[in-house]
Amino acid sequence: MSIKELLNKNDRFAAQAGCQITEVDNNHAIAVMTVTNAHLNGGNVCQGGALFTLADLAIAALMNHGGQLTFGIQNSIMFVSSAMEGDVLTAEATCVCDHHKIPSMEVRVTNQEGRLICHVTGMGYRKQATVPGK
Repeated sequence: MSIKELLNKNDRFAAQAGCQITEVDNNHAIAVMTVTNAHLNGGNVCQGGALFTLADLAIAALMNHGGQLTFGIQNSIMFVSSAMEGDVLTAEATCVCDHHKIPSMEVRVTNQEGRLICHVTGMGYRKQATVPGK
């Protein structure tokens, strides 16, 4: 089973949030989510945790694509503009450094118009185990 299929099936939190991986290869991963009423915070814009979940799923897909189990150890998010109900968000993760133990990634989350919503950087830790089911 591919990492795309595994994470779309087994990352239950991301799936419940409406996030889905659409592409993953050695160079990038893309995850998408449509902002619904359930994603909105008290200010009527997409809650930051929902944006982070989308970006984190894209990072997980790219970091684990090679089959070696990798967990996030540090992430940083910078919110640039608000996402609104109905926005279709795309998180594209790219590799900054594919270190054998501590890889680092960056993600740009944009809306359907290409407007930058947030920017996320993340580092992972590669275990000496394979991704379960891979």
